[in-house]
Amino acid sequence: MLDLMMPDMNGFEVLLRLKEDQALRNIPVIMISALDEIDSTVRCIEAGAEDYIPKPFNPVLLTARIEATLERKRLRDREQAFTDQLRIEKSKSDALLLNILPAGVVDRMRLGEVAIADRFPDATILFADLVGFTSLASGSSPARIIEILNHLFSAFDTLAKSLNLEKIKTIGDAYLLAGGLPDERPNHAIAVADMALGMIDIVRETGKQFGIALSSRIGIHSGDVVAGIIGQHRFIYDVWGDTVNLASRLESTSQPDQIQISEATYERVAGVFHCEPRGQIEVKGKGLLLTFFLGSRI
Repeated sequence: MLDLMMPDMNGFEVLLRLKEDQALRNIPVIMISALDEIDSTVRCIEAGAEDYIPKPFNPVLLTARIEATLERKRLRDREQAFTDQLRIEKSKSDALLLNILPAGVVDRMRLGEVAIADRFPDATILFADLVGFTSLASGSSPARIIEILNHLFSAFDTLAKSLNLEKIKTIGDAYLLAGGLPDERPNHAIAVADMALGMIDIVRETGKQFGIALSSRIGIHSGDVVAGIIGQHRFIYDVWGDTVNLASRLESTSQPDQIQISEATYERVAGVFHCEPRGQIEVKGKGLLLTFFLGSRI
């Protein structure tokens, strides 16, 4: 409660100070004054006062005004708490959504897009699979299998994020990743090649850490890709097309701890990485194809 007529600093100046302070501005203020002027009342209400009572005042009326002011304050506090909780829950929901879908796709969904599908004329797809993990898993407890895969795929995810690549999904002990989508970039094949080399090291170190023989096969191909959202329940951002299928075939025909790349990918990374010609191999649905084993950076 503030009186307009106070020594040193009048009530209106105190009101302004309170409303300018972020920590104090929500304190409700009732102004009291012998000045029963409409201008004074308007000025105080505009500055943030809850109420204005002229002197002399009725104590019963003043008590009622105070109780009404405090009730409004309680309602505002509850509303603010509810708003803060909604903001927290929205942040959690956004974080969960961004763990499932690319940020650009999430933005498009918020703008109302329903059928999201894009064609990328030049992208690179990587398939990776663990060699012999099925037989290893059959002799291990479920908890240990999950522990190994979680450790491995978490390290893959961290590396992919650092290289600005898009993890598409995991299928059992297989890992699918793309470069050049959903945001196009000129050096996607080089970034995916760096990713593949890092994955080989991660698999090797994970095997040492868990005391098991662990190795992987990786296949990479570059070309035209279609990507988009499928499903309504537990939807995912997925990729389709001949480029995806060929990358999968290159993984399955690769060798342990080797990264087999197509001629198309070789053309994009040659001069940056050592590449060893493997020669022509039989690829299901494609016949004989020239492939290479990716080596270290030059």
